[in-house]
This record gives sequence, C-alpha cells and structure tokens, in this order.
Amino acid sequence: MSAAEPSADELDQALKALVEHEQRPLASLSVLVQREGRNVYEAQFGRRYIAPPGGVDLPVTADTLFRMASVTKLVVAVAAWRLVDAGRLDLDADIGKILGYELRHPRYSRTPLTARLLLTHRSGLTDGGDDYLDPHIGLRELLLPGGRSFGKGGSWGAHVPGRFFQYANLNFAVLASVMERAAGQRFDELMQHWVLMPLGMQGGFDAARLPPSQLNQVATLYRKARADGGRWDPAGPWHAQTDDFKAVPPQPIGGAALASYMLGSNGALFGPQGRLRTRVSDLGRLMAMLVDEGRYQGEPFLRPASARALLSEEWRFDAAAANGDTADGAFQAWGVGAQHFIDRSRPQWGDRLLPQGGVEAWGHLGFAYGLQSGVIFDPRRRCGVIYAIGGCGANPAVNPGRYSSFALWEEQLLGLLWARALG
Repeated sequence: MSAAEPSADELDQALKALVEHEQRPLASLSVLVQREGRNVYEAQFGRRYIAPPGGVDLPVTADTLFRMASVTKLVVAVAAWRLVDAGRLDLDADIGKILGYELRHPRYSRTPLTARLLLTHRSGLTDGGDDYLDPHIGLRELLLPGGRSFGKGGSWGAHVPGRFFQYANLNFAVLASVMERAAGQRFDELMQHWVLMPLGMQGGFDAARLPPSQLNQVATLYRKARADGGRWDPAGPWHAQTDDFKAVPPQPIGGAALASYMLGSNGALFGPQGRLRTRVSDLGRLMAMLVDEGRYQGEPFLRPASARALLSEEWRFDAAAANGDTADGAFQAWGVGAQHFIDRSRPQWGDRLLPQGGVEAWGHLGFAYGLQSGVIFDPRRRCGVIYAIGGCGANPAVNPGRYSSFALWEEQLLGLLWARALG
C-alpha cells in the first residue's frame, strides 16, 4: 500500500463520515474497488429502508440491490455487443430493416439510423417528451409522422444524425426495441439470457419477478425534503422516491398490456434507460470482464475486438465546433455504449475523477429518484470503482463540485475510492 492509499479502516471511517454528514447526509452507500480484476475493497453504509416511526430500519448489506438508473445503459450496451458477436445485430445496419418499418429523422430522411448512433447518442433523438414510457403507445406512433403521439414534446432534435451528441433516454428505448427484434426475445428476458445469467448477476428489470430473497434486499431510494415532501431540506425527513415495496408491492411491468405486447413495438416498457436493479458486486463482475477485454473468470464473454470497440471513442466535445450538449460539462467524450472520462476540469464543470487529475477512464453514471451511481474503470491501469448512493440529503444542483460536474459528495467519494484503486 502506497503512502497516498488509505487503509481499509481509514476508508471505512471516511465513508461513514460522508454518509452521516450533518448538512449533506446520504441515505445509503454501497461501494466496490477493483485492481487487476480482484475486489480490493467493498463496504456498505446507511439504511436500505428507513421505517416510519415505530418501525424497524434495515441496513444496506453486500446483497442490497439498487435501482441503478442510467448505469443500466452500460449493461444494455454489453448485451448489444453480445448480439453483435452472435451475428444477430449489425451496429451499422439501417434499424428500419430490423424494426420492419422505415425510421428516419423527419428533417433528414436520407440519413439511416443505426444501433451505433443510438449507442453513441448521436441519432438526433431527444427526451423532449415522455410518451415513450406509456405502455399503450408504440414507438411508431411517437416517432413517425402521422402517429397519434408524433410531435408531442419534440422527440426529434434539430441536428443531422451522426453530427451532434445529445444524451437521451429515448435512444435506449429504440435500441431495446431493435434488440428484441434481433434476438427474438422480450427485452427483460433477453437481458437475463445474454448478460445477467451468464455473469451470475442478481436482479433484473421487473421487480415483481424477483425472488423474495432479492426483493427484500432492494433499496428504497430517498431524498430529504420538507415535511410535505416538496422542496429539498437537509433538516427534513427522508421521503421515499421509488422502490418502497414495503408500502406498495411491485406491480408487473406493463400490466394487462403485456399480454398483447409485440416484440420491437416499444422496449422502453422494460426500462432499458435505467430500471435495472442489481448489486454493486454484480456490476463488479461486468466491470472485471470489460477490464479483461471481454473475458470473465478466464472464459470468453465478449470477443476482445468487441470489448475494445465498446470502449473506442466516437465523439469528443469540441467547443469551437459546438458538436454536442455536455449536460453542463458532465459529458466530454463517448464510446460505443460507454462514457469516456477524459479529465477535463474547471470549477463546477467537467469529468475529472481526482482533485489533482491524472486519471482517464470509461464507464457510466446514473442519477434518478435521489440515487447517484457510477461504474468507472481504467482499462490501462486495470482498476476501477463502483458506487451506489441510495438517496441524497441535499440538492445536488446547489452543491456542485469544486473541479467537476459531480455533486460535492460524489467528488469526495470518487477521490477516496480512486486513491484505493490506484494503490
């Protein structure tokens, strides 16, 4: 252990203090650090369930599953590459030929849309409307001129596909639909078949289908707010935002609409944009595989060329060219399914991972319902970190980082974890 690397006890104490911070507490925290594909540190803090008065709180454990938000997209990207390896999916084919109808940007109808453009957020789609989450509305009705939901909220942006980066959940709704048609399986089931089961990962996309032992371990996601549950208030009580399954048991995805669901009609129903519930340690399996160029426990999972291609940069922000939306500096570069952290920094802006800089990495971040999560790894140094925060006590928007777009506590967390990862 180097002089800069905290001991396990020191790291325990520092993370415990981060969770119990008086002005910026966290509801729960689960972390994992790897070097050379091995777990060198794993710990959990806080509560996965905060009971009402008179009830019993439940702690976070190594078996706690979190709704991982957009970290889900990295797992979906791995599934897409597995379909490529199996000859089921061509990332550069016109997706209209897979879906069975022509799908083009209405303003740029000569430009075919491809799975590669979806994975790299350069398709021209935006998150202007939420109709794609309605189980009764298919993508054709939303995205094709003449559809009953076409034009509501503006799902199509202003830019030519391939020329502008704009992060959008809708890209993965379309991608999931394409994957369903390519694999001949419903999205939640193909994810189990192609990724979760082969890697031995717990969890899935439909909480109602989890076995009782896993459902009991799902973390409720929280934020602190005033007594009415409205505005953020670090001095207020914790309010459940989602996955409070002790109050309301999970309902099967799609309800009655699932019985008549047609493959490829709208994969968003199953949450490819952010609904995977799994353990931090399970994401560690995925990270170790990517660090080892597609091998997991010595066996091939992805072709080495595919693992490298997933982590090959396809877009980098160029301020002079105005070639993308960085989401206030958080996104600086992107591969074929993963974010590239390229160590750009200025106050409250950028993707820097350590206060002193010096680390470039790959992975994905998640943010929803009070949760903040990340899978971030450096294939060259063969190390990485994973974290899931199950709820914020203070508004991230008014607690920005000092040298990046991360929230202040995320900066502190990443600094601690990367010091351990780098050794």
